[in-house]
Amino acid sequence: MKLPPSITLVALILALALSAGAALPANAGFEPPAPAGVADPGATLRALFLADQEPAQVMAPLAFTPCVAGMAGVYPCSNVDLAAFLPNSTIGGGSGSSIWGWTDPLTGKEYALMGRTNGTAFVDISNPASPIYLGNLPSATGTSSWRELKAFRTYAYIISDSNGAHGMQVFDLTQLRSVASPPVTFSAPRYTLFGSAHDITINPDTGYLYVVGISTGGAYACAGSLHMINVSDPGNPTFAGCAGSAYTHDTTCVVYHGPDAQHRGKEICINSNGNQSTGGQVVVMDVSNKAAPVQISARTYSGAGYVHQGWLTEDHRYFYEDDELDETNFGHNTYTYIWDMADLDNPVLVHTHIGPTTAIDHNQFIVGNRSYQANYRAGLRILDIANPLAPFESGYFDIYPANNNANFNGAWGNYPFFDSGTVIVSGIEQGLFVLQPRPLCTWRDLDCSCQVDALDMAQAAQSWNCGLADACYRDRVDRDNDGVVTVTDIMKFSAQWGWTCPS
Repeated sequence: MKLPPSITLVALILALALSAGAALPANAGFEPPAPAGVADPGATLRALFLADQEPAQVMAPLAFTPCVAGMAGVYPCSNVDLAAFLPNSTIGGGSGSSIWGWTDPLTGKEYALMGRTNGTAFVDISNPASPIYLGNLPSATGTSSWRELKAFRTYAYIISDSNGAHGMQVFDLTQLRSVASPPVTFSAPRYTLFGSAHDITINPDTGYLYVVGISTGGAYACAGSLHMINVSDPGNPTFAGCAGSAYTHDTTCVVYHGPDAQHRGKEICINSNGNQSTGGQVVVMDVSNKAAPVQISARTYSGAGYVHQGWLTEDHRYFYEDDELDETNFGHNTYTYIWDMADLDNPVLVHTHIGPTTAIDHNQFIVGNRSYQANYRAGLRILDIANPLAPFESGYFDIYPANNNANFNGAWGNYPFFDSGTVIVSGIEQGLFVLQPRPLCTWRDLDCSCQVDALDMAQAAQSWNCGLADACYRDRVDRDNDGVVTVTDIMKFSAQWGWTCPS
């Protein structure tokens, strides 16, 4: 084992902190919904989705099944093992939709939070090979094929589309610590300034939620764009304002620390503004001042079908975007569009990755040098993006073995942010897949090189003495989650020096 570098040496590589302020929000709290009245550009896309839907499959739970010779049982795979599978029927019924994860800051346990047509399932996956279904939070209103959720600190926030006055459920995740006889039925209060909404994202560095695609809520629908919510007090969300003027299908929001010095340290949202007739746009907004958000740029591209969702590389240089209708409209294989964000005022589409199947790409997230994509009938696909302009597929787990056609079935979403390296995938007709990509690239290996070395220590040191509001802050480096990168966090990286991926 190599000796770790001294903290003195590590501290030589430091980044300057740039603070980003935020205006105080209007105090709205838990109030009755405003009247409906916003046009819904996502309605046609949802109709296409529903036309493809199949009944929930009758399936049995599965135990650990390694990927051998390209198969894990009946599932085609490469470099990804199946830790466990729980069918929809065993986690509350209905069909699956979105998925997120939560790591208990007190116990370190990992949980899967899976949306379904009739509620949200909570599953303890601390032992990935033996998941425990803890219980269900029923839908606040009726059933819906769209249920999205995110977690922040010890709360989960759950919204639903095409579902009347559902609003946002505010679920206290600490309840999961004391479930004595699972499964149980949970309850949760609601934030009701809107009714139906399509998606939700969180910026954990600032404590703001962003709800998009709201179709019922009057002025609080924010024209279907960003409805901003302050969750600095996580159990008491308060309305912070609207941002944008066009229907937004999805967004990702960060404290920007990329190469564009003009905007470094600002809270930036990159909106995927899908539009059925024009394909839509990628829109960059500065939302640092919640009372006066500013659009920085808006771009589209030839062959746009429906700008759906995307995620930034960890250095904030590139934005990987998925388009939900280009495969169907133009008959090509899965495209992943790569935007250069070196100049936020002028993003440039610099590369299009062509996948090996014709499946529709849906939701993707980036951890280190990997992009984890939930691509409907092609399942989980993992791109190696060590060279961000020349990505290649390094692994997959196909949860819909019948074919990889361009239809809205199979994998809805995935969550790849667990420290353990476990990745969870929600199957619409199938259920919860608990997967283990090989090799396990975890928090300790920041550049996903399969070894903790000087480059990882240098990346960690760049966040030295950075706090939540600073441009140099990295939540993956803040190992004790106290909101600032200190000697304690750097020591945790130093202690991992010499670690290599398991074979």
